[in-house]
Amino acid sequence: MKIKREHWGTRLGLILAVAGNAIGLGNFLRFPVQAADNGGGAFMIPYMISLILLGIPLLWIEWALGRFGSKKGHGTAVAVFDYLWKNPVAKYIGFLGVLIPLTVVVYYTYIESWTLLYSFFSLIGGLPSTPLTADVKDYLEPFKNFLFEKTGETSEGFLLKPPLETYIFFLITLVINLYILYRGVSAGIEKVAKIAMPLIFIMAIILMVRVFTLTSPDGRNFLDGLGFLWNPDFSALTNPKVWLAAAGQVFFTLSVGFGAILTYASYIKPKDDIALNGLAGASVNEFAEIILGGSIAIVASVIFFGVGATAVIASHGAFDLGFMALPAIFANIPYGQFFSFVWFLLLFFAGVTSSIALCQPAIAFLEDELGYSRQKSVALLGGFLFFAAHIPIFIKGALGELDFWVGTMGLVLFALFEAVVFFWIYGSKKAWEEMTRDNDIKIPKIFYYIMKFVAPTFLIIILVSWVFEYLPSVLSKTDIGTWVARGFLLFLTIAGILIIKLAWEKRNGRTSS
Repeated sequence: MKIKREHWGTRLGLILAVAGNAIGLGNFLRFPVQAADNGGGAFMIPYMISLILLGIPLLWIEWALGRFGSKKGHGTAVAVFDYLWKNPVAKYIGFLGVLIPLTVVVYYTYIESWTLLYSFFSLIGGLPSTPLTADVKDYLEPFKNFLFEKTGETSEGFLLKPPLETYIFFLITLVINLYILYRGVSAGIEKVAKIAMPLIFIMAIILMVRVFTLTSPDGRNFLDGLGFLWNPDFSALTNPKVWLAAAGQVFFTLSVGFGAILTYASYIKPKDDIALNGLAGASVNEFAEIILGGSIAIVASVIFFGVGATAVIASHGAFDLGFMALPAIFANIPYGQFFSFVWFLLLFFAGVTSSIALCQPAIAFLEDELGYSRQKSVALLGGFLFFAAHIPIFIKGALGELDFWVGTMGLVLFALFEAVVFFWIYGSKKAWEEMTRDNDIKIPKIFYYIMKFVAPTFLIIILVSWVFEYLPSVLSKTDIGTWVARGFLLFLTIAGILIIKLAWEKRNGRTSS
């Protein structure tokens, strides 16, 4: 029996939910590091260009695909591609829009649980606390050891051995996500977005104000931090890696290429606006990333450690900054436990709004294509996530391998398929008519050419560049975690193909043998 599809309760709830999908760990952890490690203010030039030529066009494409799906009663690219492209292979290519977010959430939920664990330990005073010394490396060492201990990275061999409390916090995080999803689109996801999004902004503003009041013994203040982050190093613009990093960040920050926006947009009514809704959600996300995300971690680190040390910390990645440098700073300021608690709780709420969005395409697929109830779909998803998450939790190297194939290469590939299927195979004129109808604002005609020519070209350049830059080193890895992760992805692909085949046989009134 076909399940009646839900709709968003309010426009505000929709915008907050879509913004919550985009506002995740990347806004507050990844963006400051990418900006600081790629020319500071100069990074923002290719970032804004990528936002206009790549991010916003792909965002509107996913919104249009989702609204198109709402007319047909479907919420994933599996069915939408099948309607747009009358080819037997279309629905299997569309499965990337389910496979990618489903695989990402397998390890994203685990990382998300670290933020809840850190928030709890901050509250009870359980994080390391060391006096500030001149040697930043030595000062951060206890915080590095704490992170490695809690994630099991100090384990010998290929098996990770995280402590019991880490596993418990993972279970708590998983249950929270599943309960929200169980409640449904309007009563669950939308309601949480209306609560979580204001809290995220309130906590971020509290932290930003506190950071702006910090001063170092030798006189560094927030102006030094903002100067490091925003003063352009124009020589960086000649480096192709800066442009690739900026384009990659736009992908992550808007959550395009995951298929989640497509699914969220499928719960609007067939004549609802997508242009203003999409732009509003993107604007909320960009404010959270550029203004708030760019003004907390990096600025605090510059004040506390200086420009040189911060550049080194940023070059090591988001975890070094967010899980080591920030707790180390909070450990040496008044009421630091409280601000550390707020920081990690902020990350947790941001993580939850993203992880539930990543889960929704799989649920929509089970409901729309197999006719399962919401409760049965969430139960099946919960069982899958529980068992699958043990791969990144306990097998060393699996998390990074999964993230490369689905969280890096996969999302660019799927975004390219979205643009090509919609504007080239379905037809650019029909695609543009679908995109521009029933909107509250007019999408400028220039975006027709950007979506048809510029964005796909941009995606191909990124994909080819990443293949040459990352693929050789990834393929050369032979550890057990790598092969387990690849085997897991192969299993999901084969299982997905078989399930899609079964669903289409049922749709056509045939019984699968």
